[in-house]
Amino acid sequence: MTPDLAIIGAGPAGLGAAIEARAAGLSVVLVDDQPEPGGQIWRGAGTVPKARRQLMGPDYAKGRAVIDAFHASGAGYLPGHVAWNIEAEPLAIDCAGPGGSRRILPRALLLATGAVERPVPVPGWTLPGVQTAGGLQILMKASGLAAEGAVLAGAGPLLWLLAAQMAAAGAPPLAVVETLPRGRYLGAVRALPGAMRAPGPLAKGLGLIARVLRAGVQVHRGAAALRIDGTDRAEALCFRDASGRDRRLEAQTVGLHMGVVPNQQATRLLRIGHDWDEAQAAFLPRRDGDLRLAPGILMAGDGAGIGGADAAYLEGRLAARLLAGGETGGLRRGIARARAARPFLDRLYHPGAALPGDETVVCRCENVTAGAIRRAARDGAIGPNQAKFLLRAGMGPCQGRTCGPAVAALVAEARGQGMQETGYFRIRPPLKPLPLSVIASAELPLPGTQAAPP
Repeated sequence: MTPDLAIIGAGPAGLGAAIEARAAGLSVVLVDDQPEPGGQIWRGAGTVPKARRQLMGPDYAKGRAVIDAFHASGAGYLPGHVAWNIEAEPLAIDCAGPGGSRRILPRALLLATGAVERPVPVPGWTLPGVQTAGGLQILMKASGLAAEGAVLAGAGPLLWLLAAQMAAAGAPPLAVVETLPRGRYLGAVRALPGAMRAPGPLAKGLGLIARVLRAGVQVHRGAAALRIDGTDRAEALCFRDASGRDRRLEAQTVGLHMGVVPNQQATRLLRIGHDWDEAQAAFLPRRDGDLRLAPGILMAGDGAGIGGADAAYLEGRLAARLLAGGETGGLRRGIARARAARPFLDRLYHPGAALPGDETVVCRCENVTAGAIRRAARDGAIGPNQAKFLLRAGMGPCQGRTCGPAVAALVAEARGQGMQETGYFRIRPPLKPLPLSVIASAELPLPGTQAAPP
Protein backbone atom coordinates (compact mmCIF):
# COMPACT_ATOMS: atom_id res chain seq x y z
CA MET A 1 0.00 0.00 0.00
CA THR A 2 1.70 3.21 -1.18
CA PRO A 3 -0.57 6.25 -0.68
CA ASP A 4 0.54 9.83 -1.12
CA LEU A 5 -0.29 10.44 2.55
CA ALA A 6 -0.74 8.16 5.54
CA ILE A 7 -2.33 9.64 8.66
CA ILE A 8 -2.20 8.13 12.12
CA GLY A 9 -5.08 9.31 14.29
CA ALA A 10 -8.72 10.08 13.41
CA GLY A 11 -9.30 13.04 15.72
CA PRO A 12 -9.81 16.64 14.55
CA ALA A 13 -6.30 16.96 13.09
CA GLY A 14 -6.36 13.66 11.24
CA LEU A 15 -9.85 14.19 9.85
CA GLY A 16 -9.07 17.74 8.74
CA ALA A 17 -5.94 16.53 6.96
CA ALA A 18 -7.72 13.67 5.22
CA ILE A 19 -10.55 15.88 3.94
CA GLU A 20 -8.16 18.58 2.70
CA ALA A 21 -5.75 16.12 1.10
CA ARG A 22 -8.51 14.35 -0.81
CA ALA A 23 -9.85 17.69 -2.02
CA ALA A 24 -6.38 18.34 -3.45
CA GLY A 25 -6.34 15.00 -5.23
CA LEU A 26 -3.93 13.14 -2.96
CA SER A 27 -4.44 9.48 -2.15
CA VAL A 28 -4.89 9.01 1.60
CA VAL A 29 -4.96 6.18 4.12
CA LEU A 30 -6.01 7.00 7.68
CA VAL A 31 -5.09 4.51 10.43
CA ASP A 32 -6.86 4.63 13.79
CA ASP A 33 -7.20 2.18 16.65
CA GLN A 34 -10.81 3.13 17.44
CA PRO A 35 -13.81 1.57 15.65
CA GLU A 36 -15.15 4.97 14.52
CA PRO A 37 -13.54 8.29 13.53
CA GLY A 38 -13.60 11.26 15.89
CA GLY A 39 -10.73 10.72 18.31
CA GLN A 40 -11.27 11.52 21.97
CA ILE A 41 -12.87 14.90 21.24
CA TRP A 42 -15.54 13.67 18.80
CA ARG A 43 -15.75 10.06 19.98
CA GLY A 44 -18.96 8.58 18.63
CA ALA A 45 -20.19 11.90 17.22
CA GLY A 46 -20.92 10.31 13.86
CA THR A 47 -23.26 7.62 15.17
CA VAL A 48 -24.69 8.49 18.59
CA PRO A 49 -28.32 9.71 18.79
CA LYS A 50 -28.91 13.39 18.10
CA ALA A 51 -30.11 13.95 21.67
CA ARG A 52 -26.76 12.78 23.04
CA ARG A 53 -24.81 14.99 20.63
CA GLN A 54 -26.84 17.98 21.82
CA LEU A 55 -26.36 16.96 25.45
CA MET A 56 -22.57 16.97 25.05
CA GLY A 57 -22.61 20.51 23.65
CA PRO A 58 -22.05 22.33 20.36
CA ASP A 59 -18.30 21.62 20.15
CA TYR A 60 -19.03 17.90 20.23
CA ALA A 61 -22.07 18.10 17.95
CA LYS A 62 -20.14 19.83 15.16
CA GLY A 63 -17.91 16.78 14.89
CA ARG A 64 -20.76 15.02 13.05
CA ALA A 65 -20.37 17.27 10.00
CA VAL A 66 -16.60 16.73 9.91
CA ILE A 67 -16.98 12.96 10.21
CA ASP A 68 -19.58 12.94 7.43
CA ALA A 69 -17.24 14.98 5.22
CA PHE A 70 -14.43 12.51 5.93
CA HIS A 71 -16.56 9.52 4.94
CA ALA A 72 -17.58 11.32 1.74
CA SER A 73 -13.99 12.28 0.86
CA GLY A 74 -12.96 8.89 -0.52
CA ALA A 75 -10.01 8.57 1.87
CA GLY A 76 -8.87 5.06 2.70
CA TYR A 77 -9.73 4.20 6.28
CA LEU A 78 -8.42 1.45 8.55
CA PRO A 79 -10.48 1.56 11.77
CA GLY A 80 -9.54 -0.74 14.62
CA HIS A 81 -5.92 -0.81 13.45
CA VAL A 82 -3.04 -0.14 15.82
CA ALA A 83 -0.01 1.55 14.26
CA TRP A 84 2.53 -0.45 16.24
CA ASN A 85 5.74 0.40 14.43
CA ILE A 86 6.88 3.44 12.42
CA GLU A 87 10.16 3.78 10.53
CA ALA A 88 11.57 6.96 9.03
CA GLU A 89 14.08 5.67 6.48
CA PRO A 90 12.48 4.38 4.36
CA LEU A 91 9.11 5.67 5.54
CA ALA A 92 6.98 2.73 6.68
CA ILE A 93 4.10 2.01 9.07
CA ASP A 94 3.20 -1.40 10.44
CA CYS A 95 -0.37 -1.61 11.66
CA ALA A 96 -2.35 -4.48 13.10
CA GLY A 97 -6.07 -5.00 12.78
CA PRO A 98 -8.64 -7.78 12.58
CA GLY A 99 -6.91 -9.28 9.54
CA GLY A 100 -3.41 -9.30 11.04
CA SER A 101 -0.53 -6.94 10.34
CA ARG A 102 0.02 -4.92 7.18
CA ARG A 103 2.75 -2.54 6.06
CA ILE A 104 2.06 0.88 4.54
CA LEU A 105 4.77 2.67 2.54
CA PRO A 106 3.47 6.24 2.13
CA ARG A 107 5.15 9.11 0.38
CA ALA A 108 4.42 11.30 3.42
CA LEU A 109 3.22 10.66 6.97
CA LEU A 110 1.15 12.87 9.23
CA LEU A 111 1.09 12.10 12.94
CA ALA A 112 -2.20 13.23 14.47
CA THR A 113 -1.90 11.28 17.70
CA GLY A 114 -3.30 13.95 20.02
CA ALA A 115 -2.88 14.21 23.76
CA VAL A 116 -3.18 12.09 26.89
CA GLU A 117 -4.31 13.16 30.34
CA ARG A 118 -1.57 14.18 32.72
CA PRO A 119 -1.24 11.66 35.57
CA VAL A 120 -2.57 12.77 38.98
CA PRO A 121 -0.82 10.39 41.43
CA VAL A 122 -2.39 11.05 44.82
CA PRO A 123 -2.95 8.63 47.70
CA GLY A 124 -5.79 6.28 46.79
CA TRP A 125 -5.86 7.02 43.05
CA THR A 126 -5.55 3.28 42.27
CA LEU A 127 -8.77 2.39 44.10
CA PRO A 128 -11.78 1.17 42.08
CA GLY A 129 -14.11 4.09 41.48
CA VAL A 130 -11.29 6.56 40.74
CA GLN A 131 -11.07 7.55 37.09
CA THR A 132 -9.71 10.35 35.00
CA ALA A 133 -12.17 13.07 34.06
CA GLY A 134 -11.60 12.04 30.46
CA GLY A 135 -12.63 8.49 31.31
CA LEU A 136 -15.90 9.71 32.80
CA GLN A 137 -16.53 11.80 29.70
CA ILE A 138 -15.85 8.83 27.41
CA LEU A 139 -18.47 6.88 29.36
CA MET A 140 -21.00 9.62 28.57
CA LYS A 141 -20.06 9.84 24.89
CA ALA A 142 -19.94 6.11 24.24
CA SER A 143 -22.79 4.89 26.44
CA GLY A 144 -24.80 7.93 27.48
CA LEU A 145 -24.09 7.13 31.14
CA ALA A 146 -23.18 9.76 33.74
CA ALA A 147 -21.85 8.71 37.13
CA GLU A 148 -24.20 9.92 39.86
CA GLY A 149 -22.83 11.55 43.00
CA ALA A 150 -19.31 11.90 41.58
CA VAL A 151 -16.69 14.36 42.78
CA LEU A 152 -14.42 16.01 40.20
CA ALA A 153 -11.03 17.21 41.42
CA GLY A 154 -7.98 18.92 39.96
CA ALA A 155 -7.72 21.75 37.46
CA GLY A 156 -8.32 22.44 33.80
CA PRO A 157 -11.12 23.36 31.40
CA LEU A 158 -12.21 19.73 31.08
CA LEU A 159 -13.36 19.66 34.72
CA TRP A 160 -15.89 22.43 34.07
CA LEU A 161 -16.95 21.01 30.71
CA LEU A 162 -17.54 17.57 32.20
CA ALA A 163 -19.40 19.01 35.19
CA ALA A 164 -21.70 20.97 32.86
CA GLN A 165 -22.29 17.90 30.67
CA MET A 166 -23.11 15.76 33.71
CA ALA A 167 -25.53 18.42 34.95
CA ALA A 168 -27.23 18.52 31.54
CA ALA A 169 -27.58 14.72 31.71
CA GLY A 170 -29.43 15.01 35.01
CA ALA A 171 -26.53 13.70 37.12
CA PRO A 172 -24.59 16.78 38.28
CA PRO A 173 -21.45 16.05 40.25
CA LEU A 174 -21.61 16.42 43.99
CA ALA A 175 -18.70 18.86 43.87
CA VAL A 176 -15.92 20.36 41.80
CA VAL A 177 -12.74 20.59 43.87
CA GLU A 178 -10.32 22.93 42.10
CA THR A 179 -6.66 22.82 43.08
CA LEU A 180 -5.54 26.16 41.63
CA PRO A 181 -3.51 27.97 44.31
CA ARG A 182 -4.46 31.39 45.56
CA GLY A 183 -3.30 34.14 43.26
CA ARG A 184 -3.27 31.99 40.13
CA TYR A 185 -6.11 33.95 38.50
CA LEU A 186 -4.30 37.21 39.19
CA GLY A 187 -1.07 35.79 37.82
CA ALA A 188 -2.76 34.83 34.57
CA VAL A 189 -4.21 38.31 33.99
CA ARG A 190 -1.10 39.52 32.15
CA ALA A 191 -1.91 37.04 29.37
CA LEU A 192 -5.53 38.18 29.16
CA PRO A 193 -5.09 40.89 26.48
CA GLY A 194 -3.79 38.34 24.01
CA ALA A 195 -6.66 35.97 24.78
CA MET A 196 -9.18 38.74 24.17
CA ARG A 197 -8.14 38.90 20.51
CA ALA A 198 -10.32 35.79 20.13
CA PRO A 199 -12.47 35.74 23.28
CA GLY A 200 -14.69 32.83 22.29
CA PRO A 201 -12.94 30.19 24.49
CA LEU A 202 -13.00 32.48 27.54
CA ALA A 203 -16.69 33.24 27.10
CA LYS A 204 -17.34 29.54 26.69
CA GLY A 205 -15.45 28.75 29.90
CA LEU A 206 -17.32 31.36 31.91
CA GLY A 207 -20.58 29.99 30.54
CA LEU A 208 -19.68 26.47 31.67
CA ILE A 209 -18.85 27.65 35.19
CA ALA A 210 -22.15 29.53 35.35
CA ARG A 211 -24.07 26.41 34.28
CA VAL A 212 -22.35 24.32 36.94
CA LEU A 213 -23.13 26.85 39.66
CA ARG A 214 -26.77 27.10 38.54
CA ALA A 215 -27.03 23.32 38.87
CA GLY A 216 -26.22 23.64 42.58
CA VAL A 217 -22.85 21.90 42.40
CA GLN A 218 -20.56 22.57 45.36
CA VAL A 219 -17.36 24.35 44.31
CA HIS A 220 -14.25 24.28 46.48
CA ARG A 221 -11.36 26.44 45.29
CA GLY A 222 -7.75 26.50 46.43
CA ALA A 223 -7.80 22.85 47.50
CA ALA A 224 -4.57 21.00 48.30
CA ALA A 225 -3.34 17.67 49.65
CA LEU A 226 -5.86 15.54 47.75
CA ARG A 227 -6.42 12.01 49.03
CA ILE A 228 -8.96 9.33 48.21
CA ASP A 229 -10.01 7.21 51.16
CA GLY A 230 -11.41 3.73 50.87
CA THR A 231 -10.75 0.06 51.53
CA ASP A 232 -11.98 -1.98 48.59
CA ARG A 233 -13.08 1.04 46.53
CA ALA A 234 -13.24 4.82 46.71
CA GLU A 235 -15.34 6.08 49.61
CA ALA A 236 -14.42 9.77 49.93
CA LEU A 237 -12.23 12.54 48.57
CA CYS A 238 -10.29 14.32 51.30
CA PHE A 239 -8.47 17.63 50.87
CA ARG A 240 -7.37 20.80 52.63
CA ASP A 241 -9.46 23.80 51.62
CA ALA A 242 -8.30 27.36 50.99
CA SER A 243 -8.75 28.27 54.66
CA GLY A 244 -6.57 25.38 55.79
CA ARG A 245 -9.41 23.18 57.07
CA ASP A 246 -9.48 19.46 56.35
CA ARG A 247 -12.53 18.46 54.30
CA ARG A 248 -14.04 15.09 53.41
CA LEU A 249 -16.61 14.53 50.66
CA GLU A 250 -18.26 11.11 50.60
CA ALA A 251 -18.26 9.72 47.05
CA GLN A 252 -17.80 6.37 45.37
CA THR A 253 -16.75 7.94 42.08
CA VAL A 254 -13.91 10.44 41.85
CA GLY A 255 -12.77 12.00 38.58
CA LEU A 256 -9.21 13.37 38.63
CA HIS A 257 -7.79 15.77 36.07
CA MET A 258 -4.74 18.01 35.79
CA GLY A 259 -4.76 18.95 32.14
CA VAL A 260 -3.40 17.08 29.14
CA VAL A 261 0.04 16.64 27.58
CA PRO A 262 1.14 15.65 24.06
CA ASN A 263 1.17 11.93 23.37
CA GLN A 264 4.91 11.33 22.90
CA GLN A 265 4.92 7.64 22.00
CA ALA A 266 5.17 7.93 18.20
CA THR A 267 7.57 10.88 18.12
CA ARG A 268 9.85 9.22 20.68
CA LEU A 269 9.80 6.00 18.68
CA LEU A 270 10.98 7.98 15.63
CA ARG A 271 13.79 9.51 17.73
CA ILE A 272 12.49 13.05 17.11
CA GLY A 273 14.16 15.61 19.38
CA HIS A 274 11.95 16.96 22.19
CA ASP A 275 12.24 20.11 24.27
CA TRP A 276 10.78 20.82 27.69
CA ASP A 277 8.18 23.56 27.48
CA GLU A 278 7.74 25.20 30.87
CA ALA A 279 4.54 27.00 29.89
CA GLN A 280 2.76 23.72 29.19
CA ALA A 281 4.87 21.69 31.64
CA ALA A 282 5.40 19.08 28.95
CA PHE A 283 7.88 17.83 26.36
CA LEU A 284 7.10 19.04 22.84
CA PRO A 285 8.57 17.46 19.68
CA ARG A 286 10.78 19.67 17.54
CA ARG A 287 8.71 20.82 14.58
CA ASP A 288 9.47 23.53 12.05
CA GLY A 289 7.14 26.26 10.84
CA ASP A 290 5.74 23.94 8.18
CA LEU A 291 4.75 21.30 10.77
CA ARG A 292 7.67 19.09 9.72
CA LEU A 293 9.36 16.72 12.20
CA ALA A 294 11.68 15.06 9.68
CA PRO A 295 11.79 14.62 5.89
CA GLY A 296 8.38 13.37 4.82
CA ILE A 297 6.98 13.36 8.37
CA LEU A 298 4.65 16.08 9.69
CA MET A 299 2.67 16.47 12.90
CA ALA A 300 -0.57 18.35 13.51
CA GLY A 301 -2.71 18.88 16.58
CA ASP A 302 -2.18 18.46 20.30
CA GLY A 303 0.61 15.93 19.86
CA ALA A 304 2.88 18.87 18.98
CA GLY A 305 1.61 21.17 21.75
CA ILE A 306 -1.78 21.59 23.36
CA GLY A 307 -3.93 23.99 21.35
CA GLY A 308 -7.45 22.55 21.38
CA ALA A 309 -9.72 20.91 18.84
CA ASP A 310 -10.25 23.94 16.60
CA ALA A 311 -6.53 24.56 16.21
CA ALA A 312 -5.91 20.83 15.65
CA TYR A 313 -8.48 20.64 12.85
CA LEU A 314 -6.96 23.66 11.11
CA GLU A 315 -3.42 22.32 11.56
CA GLY A 316 -4.47 19.07 9.92
CA ARG A 317 -5.82 21.01 6.96
CA LEU A 318 -2.62 23.08 6.87
CA ALA A 319 -0.46 19.95 6.77
CA ALA A 320 -2.38 18.63 3.77
CA ARG A 321 -2.29 22.03 2.08
CA LEU A 322 1.49 22.17 2.54
CA LEU A 323 1.91 18.73 0.97
CA ALA A 324 -0.36 19.67 -1.94
CA GLY A 325 1.34 23.02 -2.52
CA GLY A 326 -1.68 25.24 -1.90
CA GLU A 327 -2.05 28.68 -0.29
CA THR A 328 -1.64 28.57 3.50
CA GLY A 329 -2.00 32.14 4.75
CA GLY A 330 -5.67 31.91 5.70
CA LEU A 331 -5.20 28.65 7.59
CA ARG A 332 -2.19 30.01 9.48
CA ARG A 333 -4.20 33.06 10.56
CA GLY A 334 -7.05 30.82 11.64
CA ILE A 335 -4.69 28.71 13.76
CA ALA A 336 -3.29 31.82 15.42
CA ARG A 337 -6.83 32.93 16.35
CA ALA A 338 -7.73 29.47 17.62
CA ARG A 339 -4.64 29.44 19.84
CA ALA A 340 -4.96 33.04 21.10
CA ALA A 341 -6.28 32.00 24.52
CA ARG A 342 -3.67 29.30 25.05
CA PRO A 343 -1.05 31.41 26.90
CA PHE A 344 -3.75 32.54 29.34
CA LEU A 345 -4.97 28.98 29.88
CA ASP A 346 -1.42 27.67 30.26
CA ARG A 347 -0.71 30.19 33.01
CA LEU A 348 -4.02 29.70 34.75
CA TYR A 349 -3.94 25.89 34.76
CA HIS A 350 -0.23 25.25 35.08
CA PRO A 351 0.10 22.11 37.25
CA GLY A 352 2.79 23.58 39.48
CA ALA A 353 5.67 21.72 41.08
CA ALA A 354 3.88 19.63 43.74
CA LEU A 355 4.87 15.95 43.51
CA PRO A 356 3.43 12.89 45.28
CA GLY A 357 4.64 11.69 48.66
CA ASP A 358 6.89 8.66 48.94
CA GLU A 359 4.10 6.18 49.73
CA THR A 360 1.99 7.10 46.70
CA VAL A 361 1.96 4.63 43.82
CA VAL A 362 3.10 6.31 40.58
CA CYS A 363 3.43 3.40 38.14
CA ARG A 364 0.11 1.62 38.50
CA CYS A 365 1.02 -1.26 36.19
CA GLU A 366 4.09 -2.31 38.21
CA ASN A 367 3.04 -0.88 41.60
CA VAL A 368 6.10 1.40 41.88
CA THR A 369 5.93 4.17 44.48
CA ALA A 370 7.25 7.72 44.32
CA GLY A 371 9.66 6.87 47.14
CA ALA A 372 11.17 3.98 45.16
CA ILE A 373 11.71 6.28 42.18
CA ARG A 374 13.38 8.91 44.38
CA ARG A 375 15.66 6.28 45.92
CA ALA A 376 16.60 4.96 42.48
CA ALA A 377 17.49 8.49 41.36
CA ARG A 378 19.63 9.08 44.45
CA ASP A 379 21.31 5.73 43.82
CA GLY A 380 22.36 6.72 40.31
CA ALA A 381 19.36 6.60 37.96
CA ILE A 382 20.01 9.74 35.91
CA GLY A 383 16.72 9.55 34.00
CA PRO A 384 13.48 7.62 33.52
CA ASN A 385 15.16 4.87 31.48
CA GLN A 386 17.49 3.95 34.31
CA ALA A 387 14.54 4.03 36.74
CA LYS A 388 12.69 1.69 34.36
CA PHE A 389 15.66 -0.70 34.34
CA LEU A 390 15.87 -0.77 38.12
CA LEU A 391 12.16 -0.75 39.01
CA ARG A 392 10.18 -1.73 35.89
CA ALA A 393 8.36 1.62 36.06
CA GLY A 394 6.85 2.19 32.62
CA MET A 395 7.09 -1.45 31.53
CA GLY A 396 3.44 -2.41 32.05
CA PRO A 397 0.58 -2.52 29.53
CA CYS A 398 0.33 1.30 29.35
CA GLN A 399 4.05 1.43 28.37
CA GLY A 400 4.58 4.61 30.36
CA ARG A 401 1.64 6.61 29.00
CA THR A 402 0.14 6.96 32.48
CA CYS A 403 3.22 7.31 34.64
CA GLY A 404 5.84 8.78 32.28
CA PRO A 405 5.51 12.49 33.13
CA ALA A 406 5.44 11.78 36.86
CA VAL A 407 8.44 9.43 36.75
CA ALA A 408 10.50 12.02 34.86
CA ALA A 409 9.50 14.79 37.28
CA LEU A 410 10.40 12.67 40.32
CA VAL A 411 13.84 11.80 38.94
CA ALA A 412 14.49 15.48 38.13
CA GLU A 413 13.44 16.52 41.65
CA ALA A 414 15.56 13.87 43.38
CA ARG A 415 18.64 14.73 41.36
CA GLY A 416 18.16 18.48 41.40
CA GLN A 417 18.28 18.75 37.63
CA GLY A 418 16.05 20.18 34.92
CA MET A 419 13.50 18.25 32.91
CA GLN A 420 15.44 18.70 29.66
CA GLU A 421 18.48 17.05 31.20
CA THR A 422 16.34 14.33 32.76
CA GLY A 423 14.57 13.36 29.55
CA TYR A 424 11.90 10.75 29.06
CA PHE A 425 11.37 7.05 28.43
CA ARG A 426 12.98 5.58 25.32
CA ILE A 427 10.11 4.14 23.29
CA ARG A 428 10.46 0.98 21.22
CA PRO A 429 8.02 -0.99 19.07
CA PRO A 430 5.38 -2.23 19.49
CA LEU A 431 3.76 1.06 20.42
CA LYS A 432 0.91 -0.81 22.08
CA PRO A 433 0.68 -4.40 23.37
CA LEU A 434 0.00 -6.91 20.60
CA PRO A 435 -0.33 -10.68 20.32
CA LEU A 436 2.97 -12.29 19.36
CA SER A 437 1.18 -13.87 16.39
CA VAL A 438 0.67 -10.39 14.89
CA ILE A 439 4.35 -9.52 15.12
CA ALA A 440 5.37 -12.95 13.85
CA SER A 441 3.17 -12.55 10.76
CA ALA A 442 4.33 -9.01 9.98
CA GLU A 443 6.07 -8.43 6.67
CA LEU A 444 9.14 -6.70 8.04
CA PRO A 445 12.32 -6.11 6.02
CA LEU A 446 15.59 -7.78 6.93
CA PRO A 447 18.31 -5.39 8.14
CA GLY A 448 19.59 -3.37 5.20
CA THR A 449 16.67 -4.29 2.95
CA GLN A 450 13.31 -2.79 2.10
CA ALA A 451 10.08 -4.78 2.13
CA ALA A 452 7.89 -4.77 -0.93
CA PRO A 453 4.34 -3.51 -0.48
CA PRO A 454 1.99 -6.31 0.65
